Amino acid sequence: QVQLVESGGGLVQPGGSLRLSCAASGFIFREYVMSWFRQAPGKERESVAHIGWSGDATNYADSVKGRFTISRDNNKNTMYLQMNSLRPEDTAVYYCKVTNGVLTYWGQGTQVTVSS
Repeated sequence: QVQLVESGGGLVQPGGSLRLSCAASGFIFREYVMSWFRQAPGKERESVAHIGWSGDATNYADSVKGRFTISRDNNKNTMYLQMNSLRPEDTAVYYCKVTNGVLTYWGQGTQVTVSS
């Protein structure tokens, strides 16, 4: 079955960096658009970034443009989110997502906390 496992979250000071990973299994990873979402306490889940199947096409939320970079390694069935210049408002649980147009699959999430 489809499995998405996020890792790499943690506590970081403002201005710091983290790299999240999403390890995928149970489907042909290289054929699907992949996405990162996040959900802060008391807020709705929001889109952060998306990446096309080949990695050439990417899209970012305005709030993270220029600071976050999404990438993927189709040989390792893994997607990444490099997060630089982190801000307290980036604090959230970060989720990876894949959809086949009918069903949507989410990982369990990884906590990112930006605080001094």
